[in-house]
Amino acid sequence: MTLKSKKKADFNPSQDPYAQREAEKYANPIPSRELILELIEQTGAPLFRDQIAKKFKLNQEDQIEALRRRLRAMERDGQLLFNRNQQYCLVNNKDLLAGRILGHPDGFGFFRPDDGSEDLFLSPREMRALMHNDRAVVRIAGIDRKGRREASVVEVLERNTQQIVGRVFSERGYTFVVPDNKNIPQDILIPKGEESGASKGQIVVVDIIEQPSLRCQPIGRVVEVLGEHMAPGMEIEMAIRTHGLPNRWPDELLAEIAPLSPEVPESAKDGRVDLRNTPLLTIDGEDARDFDDAVFCQKTPKGWKLLVAIADVAHYVAINSALDLEAKNRSTSVYFPEQVIPMLPEILSNGLCSLNPEVDRLCMVCELLINQEGEILRSRFYEAVMRSHARMTYTNVAKMLVDYDKKLLKQYHVLVPHLQELYKLYQVMRVARDQRGAIDFETQETKIVFGEQRKIEQIVPVERNDAHKMIEEFMIAANRAAARYLIKQKMPQLLRIHEGPTEDKLLSLRTFLNELGLHLDGGLTPTPLDYMQVVNSMKDRPDAHLIQTVLLRSMAQAAYSPELKGHFGLALEAYAHFTSPIRRYPDLLIHRAIKHCLHKKPVATFYYGFPDMVVLGEQCSANERRADDATRDVVSWLKCEYMLDKVGENFSGVISAVTSFGFFVELQEIYVEGLVHISNLPQDYFHFDPIARQLIGERTNKRFRLGDSVDVKVMRVDLDEKKIDFQLHVKSSSAKTKKRRRKS
Repeated sequence: MTLKSKKKADFNPSQDPYAQREAEKYANPIPSRELILELIEQTGAPLFRDQIAKKFKLNQEDQIEALRRRLRAMERDGQLLFNRNQQYCLVNNKDLLAGRILGHPDGFGFFRPDDGSEDLFLSPREMRALMHNDRAVVRIAGIDRKGRREASVVEVLERNTQQIVGRVFSERGYTFVVPDNKNIPQDILIPKGEESGASKGQIVVVDIIEQPSLRCQPIGRVVEVLGEHMAPGMEIEMAIRTHGLPNRWPDELLAEIAPLSPEVPESAKDGRVDLRNTPLLTIDGEDARDFDDAVFCQKTPKGWKLLVAIADVAHYVAINSALDLEAKNRSTSVYFPEQVIPMLPEILSNGLCSLNPEVDRLCMVCELLINQEGEILRSRFYEAVMRSHARMTYTNVAKMLVDYDKKLLKQYHVLVPHLQELYKLYQVMRVARDQRGAIDFETQETKIVFGEQRKIEQIVPVERNDAHKMIEEFMIAANRAAARYLIKQKMPQLLRIHEGPTEDKLLSLRTFLNELGLHLDGGLTPTPLDYMQVVNSMKDRPDAHLIQTVLLRSMAQAAYSPELKGHFGLALEAYAHFTSPIRRYPDLLIHRAIKHCLHKKPVATFYYGFPDMVVLGEQCSANERRADDATRDVVSWLKCEYMLDKVGENFSGVISAVTSFGFFVELQEIYVEGLVHISNLPQDYFHFDPIARQLIGERTNKRFRLGDSVDVKVMRVDLDEKKIDFQLHVKSSSAKTKKRRRKS
């Protein structure tokens, strides 16, 4: 019995299509989410909890309690709504939408539906009772004056802001805390006696004791005083708490990992393919501490056999263990400058799961047969035990393969033939990638170099060499194979999806390109190859950086979902994350699904179903954005601190973004970004052209476009707002000055 067949047959509570999966999860199974939804939909009316229990003939206490928890979880995930009559009803796209609240510093907000449809606008009045990242059910209230769909909140499903970090202020006898997270525009009132000794200007952590309502601001109590505003390392402490990053290991987890030893037990190696004599090696950055992938390839009559060995994290992290629950809660490791918050404890992330050199490690292997044209012919997966033969760096590998560094070639002479074979394979795979049309934008990443007292000495660019690209290509191949394998096995899985441009963004992009004499083929559904044709046609243009930025911004953000929507950027029909289970939870889910198939277990008994993957995809995507936002906040704060003693100095830069209120400039050589406000532009009225991404002077016709070079002066640095203000600096020679004086 499935949801699609509900109109053709009567509802039968005993025919649960996911009964085997539920039996795996519970000793005394309860109805699956799918069957509960089917029951309420076929009933056509809201049901009380005891009515649902009666329909399913649940009469034991543990079953009724399990049903209560499941209904509550379905309510929290937006599958059901608990109405005022204390009945459960369906949330459907016609009348009600479930989703997440996105706050804005200016007081309004947006509602992001779980179904991926277009965001809805939330007025400042609606946002008064909400906080950023809450989950809610809304109805579409109408269209506002700007043509946006406007939402009205029906019910708050989940309050996701229980704690904030901010700065203490006192005015007229009232104490309040201004959140560091600017997506929370409400100040938190602190009642008398709840200050915990915090003084004005200090950074504190506040527990929310009363959530906001339409009539009242949120109320909190200070639970921790972090310290003074400018203390070294404060930026990371603030980011951790502002974004709610889990950074302490629960006691249950510590007790669970206590018996683990640094060495892999012999019993764990039984039944695995022995690859210890195969010269697998890891290639990572100089500062990497965990190594979750190793590679090896050999020539075959038809091409190459490539082995991509990935740390077998799933062997150590059992489903629903304390380790698993915390890994799911974190979803990803967070990488700050010179500090990491790992997804897994160090004994696993840097020890048992890390493919360190010259020690036995358990791994999952993706074996690929690749032809002379760089196309994957066949793939297979298996569990193995390996010993990494070397820990190598991108820098040294590039020096050997590209620069032919004699000293390094001599030092690694035993491994050089294997490295050269890997490089030959990469070169043919790179050609195949280009022919496929995978989009390859050249972006500039930077690294912060610290001195004493954690003060920035310099900001340097990170060079991306052929060794980086080689490993990236092999990881893409393994990820692609994992997705195809699980689709073939009809397993529920969490895919990495990246959708192409929407119709509106496509129209805007084509209008912009046409003004520059460029054309994007493909009609309403351009392919990645169409995008790359534009990229190749602009390589020698001075505005290439501008065009690339606009192309990049026309595409959607990548996310996790069980739906087969493809990966536009890589020009692939299916793509999954398989190669980094130490630092990403979706990769761990893929490993579990592959292991389930390798052990020849039925699909129906897999612990996760499609609805589980929907929820996990939303959670992992949100936590990935959370980690990115936290890292961005820290980097922005550090760059502002770096610029504090440079107020009044002049720099050259490039316009990196244009808005209706001014344009942002990235300074050359130091890679710091700031705003030139429209009010600080030369004496003229400037109008914003959103299609051409430019500001145009009404009288002078002066234009400021994305990618233009400008000279600016640093006017102001605001650490609280993490903002830098610039003013245009007009160069003038002494001769020009004298000439103007003579004319006057």
